[in-house]
Amino acid sequence: MKKNRLIPVLLLKDGWLVQSKGFSRHQNLGNPTIAVKRLSEWAADELIYLDISSGEATYDLRRDDLKHPNRHNFLDIIEDVSKCTFMPITVGGNIRSLNDIEDRLKRGADKISINTKPLNDKSFITEAAKEFGAQCIVVSIDTKVINEKHIVMKHGGKEVTDFTAIEWAKISEDMGAGEILLNSVDRDGKRTGYDIPLLTLLSDTVKIPVIALGGVGEWQDFEDALSETNVDAVAAANIFHYTDQSVYLAKKHLFDRGCNVRRPFITNF
Repeated sequence: MKKNRLIPVLLLKDGWLVQSKGFSRHQNLGNPTIAVKRLSEWAADELIYLDISSGEATYDLRRDDLKHPNRHNFLDIIEDVSKCTFMPITVGGNIRSLNDIEDRLKRGADKISINTKPLNDKSFITEAAKEFGAQCIVVSIDTKVINEKHIVMKHGGKEVTDFTAIEWAKISEDMGAGEILLNSVDRDGKRTGYDIPLLTLLSDTVKIPVIALGGVGEWQDFEDALSETNVDAVAAANIFHYTDQSVYLAKKHLFDRGCNVRRPFITNF
């Protein structure tokens, strides 16, 4: 039986690792690669690495004094990250073309998360899946409750679309997506738990894997999603930054309660 995955999410803004709240407030957490090595040692199943910078940002990480290379773009950081971890990496942010996908895969990404581009041109999902394989293409769905409906947002949660989350998930699956990453704008950074009713409905609607994201405040939130819905993976960002061995502790909580996850362990490279 396929194991459920526990996936940390790292957000990068203008080259810096950040914590997000409501898709609008971002607290700088520092070095974008040190966290990756730590998460690898705690045996995360996968990693999602999202660039939430505006456009093609030019970075200045001011790290020359630390004798580290001062990376100036996201592609270089992807390459750095891929060298310090053995877990699969999904990379997203500012994907506008097949060339953008190819560039990220060449630098070490295993899967690509796409959000706004397919909302403007849904055929992009099909083109990407045909070129790189459906298993490589993750459609990221950011939702916000508007007039009691879960509406899909684009451009970093700033612009409303005409789709509900369920509608867009179905379309994404039909167009060839290999996986859905479902995130809640309303719950981002709020520590109020996942939107279980939405996750239940969406994971029962599509046949492709669904990753839950948005709102985790305690390990129990992971357990609730895995026990009450048919999601394939649970993901979170902020909760993994401030507790030592956080991935190990989260997985131990799930394993000890009989959830279908891999046995927790800590490794050192």
